[in-house]
Amino acid sequence: MKPFVRDQLQRHADRLGELDFLLSRPDIMADMAQFLALSREHTEVAAVAGRWARYQQREADLSAAQDLLADPDMAELARDEVAAAQAELAALDAELQRMLLPKDPDDARNAFVEIRAGTGGDESALFAGDLARMYTRYAQGRGWRVEVMSESPAELGGYKEVVLRIAGQAAEGPSGSGVYGALRFESGGHRVQRVPVTETQGRIHTSAATVAVMPEPDEAQAITLNPADLRIDTFRASGAGGQHINKTDSAVRVVHLPTGLVAECQDGRSQHANKAQALRVLQARLQDKERSERTAREAATRKGLIGSGDRSDRIRTYNFPQGRITDHRINLTLYKLALVMEGDLQDVIDALQAAHQAEQMAELEGQA
Repeated sequence: MKPFVRDQLQRHADRLGELDFLLSRPDIMADMAQFLALSREHTEVAAVAGRWARYQQREADLSAAQDLLADPDMAELARDEVAAAQAELAALDAELQRMLLPKDPDDARNAFVEIRAGTGGDESALFAGDLARMYTRYAQGRGWRVEVMSESPAELGGYKEVVLRIAGQAAEGPSGSGVYGALRFESGGHRVQRVPVTETQGRIHTSAATVAVMPEPDEAQAITLNPADLRIDTFRASGAGGQHINKTDSAVRVVHLPTGLVAECQDGRSQHANKAQALRVLQARLQDKERSERTAREAATRKGLIGSGDRSDRIRTYNFPQGRITDHRINLTLYKLALVMEGDLQDVIDALQAAHQAEQMAELEGQA
């Protein structure tokens, strides 16, 4: 284990003792906000300190087993214990390094996924529809719920724009991020190379769509919207018709006048519900705007491996003739495009998260 990692882990062990003392004070309940903050920190620090204690115990076990290797009667058992201890220490080392990485508090949140057709006309809209289906299938595979918040269908299929809300609990294991934590690196420009259904000569075209993934705001921390800054329009929802099409002007569009940001919702059955949902999307877009500006300032001094998440970043190419998907940020190429388009995104998401964690670890090491 690297020395700077040991130092960080020992600080957690020392901090656990401090937190135990602070939480045992008779007057701690007088300030409920401080009590809750200390309790949350105690839970996080105790988890790290517990694994660090296990690592130290296995180090002691390894040293004792190595001392027994010279004893002919104990050598075989000692070799088994050495191998077991070394294997567990390697796993604990990797786990502890991950636990030390700074966590984005938004990772556990639900997310809005906004997909817009870009260059390429009808083919771009069809590709936007394919991306929406891909994320929907991925979410369903994780047991998450998907709602269409707003949509602007294209004439030949797909979408000019669609906004999905994806909600659900984090899964167990190394890929157990919440919705935003899993999908956060999907933001950016997605490019497709294939023969469009509208192409009569069999030529391959290149089209594009953009994706923006935004954490759903916490109601307690959401940006307060000034009613004077909003223009709220109502209109009749569009759709395929049938018994579920709205007969009244229940769809809602909200315009934030200072920034020009727009959000709309027509999925609900009432104007009140659609207005509430549209305001949530607008708050998410405003927070995403603030986050993007902050990230851009940070990127001015250090360009992250994963990128800024800006729409202008071309992050991925989907090459249908070769069955290939390439993520340009981490030079990842997989020949399983058909499976990916059916929602089998986990290999891509795991690789992006691993690259991000490696970048974070390099930063921590540089600061040590």
